[in-house]
Amino acid sequence: MASKQVALNLYRQSLKLSLSWCVRRDDWRKQAVQLRHLFELNRHVTDPRIVRGLLADTAAQLEKWKHPDIYVPPTAPGGSKYERNIPPPYTEAPPHFPNI
Repeated sequence: MASKQVALNLYRQSLKLSLSWCVRRDDWRKQAVQLRHLFELNRHVTDPRIVRGLLADTAAQLEKWKHPDIYVPPTAPGGSKYERNIPPPYTEAPPHFPNI
């Protein structure tokens, strides 16, 4: 059960990592299908030693393929347009209106 969760986490990380290399979603989808196929090839392996080895190899590959400068969408936090034109904070006291 624990190795299944680790495999799912590695699969999710690999999808996110491939998205940082390929910004266009239509090209990324092709890579996502290939990644899914690679994970499905070893789906039915049951020997714990082989599973641990496969998971360790996958984690090492993901670390090797990590993007040095990941893509951040411009409007996301850390992007070039994130909160570009927000109004300045209101520092003056609000005007006093007499009771009518």
